[in-house]
Amino acid sequence: MEWDKTSDQTDIHAVFAPIIRGLCINTAGYPWVVMYDSGLEKIPPAALTVDIGSALTDTGPLNEEAAAKIFREAYTAWEFDIAPAGVNAFVQPQTFKQEPSCVVLKSGDTVKACYWIDRNLDSAKQRMAEQDDSFLKESLPKDPSTNSSWISEFDTAQRVEVVRNKAVLVTGGIKKEEKNMGTELVRSLARSGALVFIADADLEQMQQLAEQINRVEKRTAVIALQVHEADEASVKGLFKTIAETTGGLDICISNGGLLNAKSVLEQSLKDFQAVTDVNYIGFFLMLKYGGLLFRRQHRTAPHWKTDIIQINSKLGLIGSENFGANAGSKFGGLGLVSSAAMELVEYNIKVNAICPGNFSDHSLWTDPEQGLFVRYFKSGKVPMKRACTGDDVARAMYYLIEQEYETGQAIPVTGGEVMLH
Repeated sequence: MEWDKTSDQTDIHAVFAPIIRGLCINTAGYPWVVMYDSGLEKIPPAALTVDIGSALTDTGPLNEEAAAKIFREAYTAWEFDIAPAGVNAFVQPQTFKQEPSCVVLKSGDTVKACYWIDRNLDSAKQRMAEQDDSFLKESLPKDPSTNSSWISEFDTAQRVEVVRNKAVLVTGGIKKEEKNMGTELVRSLARSGALVFIADADLEQMQQLAEQINRVEKRTAVIALQVHEADEASVKGLFKTIAETTGGLDICISNGGLLNAKSVLEQSLKDFQAVTDVNYIGFFLMLKYGGLLFRRQHRTAPHWKTDIIQINSKLGLIGSENFGANAGSKFGGLGLVSSAAMELVEYNIKVNAICPGNFSDHSLWTDPEQGLFVRYFKSGKVPMKRACTGDDVARAMYYLIEQEYETGQAIPVTGGEVMLH
């Protein structure tokens, strides 16, 4: 039997891993890890083996809907043939049903890929290391017809649990020693039980932050990956790596941003384009490739809601002297948010933005003589009389994730500096 480990134009992992993860989510009603095994020597006996040949094409992209159909049919057959207790599970509320812990993809006699499945990354890694293909036993969701996180009466405990065990991507502005927006969001998500991918250009800084948080959390809570947000190949590769590591995502937070304070009369085109590339083009690429991944999960988990959140700025809501490049790119970002929200709602993807005011630890704000805090405080522009913090933005982020009936919105977190018009 040939074991095909090559990478080609079909992007097998980027397409099939989210479809497999979606199937797991749809069955149990909560997040799963689907991890690619690059070193499999033989097919585990209890693996769910799926022939994907009919979904592959010689040229062009994979047929995603055909792939999803193949997996739905293969899983149904597996339930009847391998785990017959699952057939009557939905009419037995207390029944535990068996799930496959290993999925092997074949095309004819050629093995194309293998994935290990479990509830969290560390246990999936252990299964892969031990080649442990024993079945997973899971209790059934109370309402298998929807498998949504929605319940009829709001429970405040939901807010605490809204990201637990979910896979989250946070891009941009992440540094180990600096207290900034990206770092604060990552720390908050890790404390709340999420598995967080952090992605930025400075890989060394992010690895140090990941190691620091993982020691505190005593688990794999943060994984550092490199990305150049304005480079399409880099962003596409980022989402492929995520698909190989966890099978997919539940939340994508685009936090990349470049600030350039200069008059439109003095700013060079090169500097203007640099701001536009990161703040606008970069967010477009996150929307595109994050949306594609979420759509693949949706094909087998149609009731599972996912989130794309842009950390925008008050400059997306109101212009500001000497910040024309930033305001233009941020206004454009909100146009993308509202347009994508209308388009992606078909796939249960919510798209929203958070528009923070001046961040308390940014040098533009904290300088004791020329800082914006001194100027804004004296002018009375901020009624709440303080700067924005990471916790302020985190609260808005949790609200948007928790709130299932909200999309296409821009939430101001400005201390009253920007109010309703």
